Amino acid sequence: MKPKQNYSGIKGKAKFITTAISWSLLIILILVASFLAYYLISTRIYAQKGEKYEPYVALYNVITQSMVPNINPQDVVLTVKVKNPDDIKIGDVITFYSTSSISMGKIITHRVVELVTTDNGVAYRTKGDFNTAPDTSPAEFHNVIGKVVLRIPQLGRVQSLLASKGGWLILIVIPALAVIISDILKLFHLTDIKKKVTVIEQREEQERKLQETKEEERKKELRKKLKLETSIYEPDPIEVNKPTRIVIGESVVNINKDDIDDNQVDKKKKKKSNKKNKKKNLPN
Repeated sequence: MKPKQNYSGIKGKAKFITTAISWSLLIILILVASFLAYYLISTRIYAQKGEKYEPYVALYNVITQSMVPNINPQDVVLTVKVKNPDDIKIGDVITFYSTSSISMGKIITHRVVELVTTDNGVAYRTKGDFNTAPDTSPAEFHNVIGKVVLRIPQLGRVQSLLASKGGWLILIVIPALAVIISDILKLFHLTDIKKKVTVIEQREEQERKLQETKEEERKKELRKKLKLETSIYEPDPIEVNKPTRIVIGESVVNINKDDIDDNQVDKKKKKKSNKKNKKKNLPN
C-alpha cells in the first residue's frame, strides 16, 4: 500500500504547492505542445491539398503592440470559429486575414469598431486598441478565422521556445524525464519499504511461533509435575471383601475372607490352649 504524503507544517505545505505548480505547468505544456503538433501537421496536410486551413479552435501568438494594454506582445489568444456573421458584434476581438495594403495576407487580431455592408455582405471595421486610427480595409466575413474568447499571458514565449530545436528538449523532454526519474525513485523507495515490512512480519511470525513453542513446553512441564504429585499422594486402593463361594453337594455356602481369617485365628488359639492343658496335666 502506498504511504500517504505528509503535508503538515510549513515545509509540507511548500512541498505541496511546488508539486501542484510543477504538475500544472507540465500538463499545460503538454497540452500546448500537443495542440501545436496537431496544428502544424494539419496545416501541412491542408497545404498539400491546396486548401486554406481554418480550424474550429486555434491559438495565435500576438507579436505586435497594436492591442496593448489589453493584449500584449507574446500573449496567446484562443479563437473560436464563427459560423454566422451576426454572431460578431461591435467590441468583439476577431482574428482575420488582412486585406490591407500594409499587411496583405497576414493574420491580424483587432477589435471590431463598426459593422459595414459591402458587395460581399457584412464586413467589420477593425482597429487596434493601441492604434490611433482604424484599419484601412474592413475584414470581410469569409476572411475571419474566429472570435477571441481567451487570452493566455506570455504563453507566446513558450510557444516560440517550443518551435525552436532546443525548446522541446528544455520544456518537454527534461521535465518529463525528471518526473519519470522521480517516480522510479519513489518506486524503489516503496520497494525498499515493502522489503522492510516483509522482514518485520517474518520476525514477528518467528517470535510468535517461538512463543507458542515455549508455551507448549511450559504446559507439558506443568502436566508432568501434576502427574508426579498425583502419583506421590495417591491413596492405597480399597480392597473389597468379596465372599468366597464353596459348593458342598447341592448347597452353596458363602464364606467371607474375614470369617476364614477368624476361624484360623480361633483354631490357632485352641491349639495353644490344648498344648497348655496337656503340659499342666503331665505327672510331676
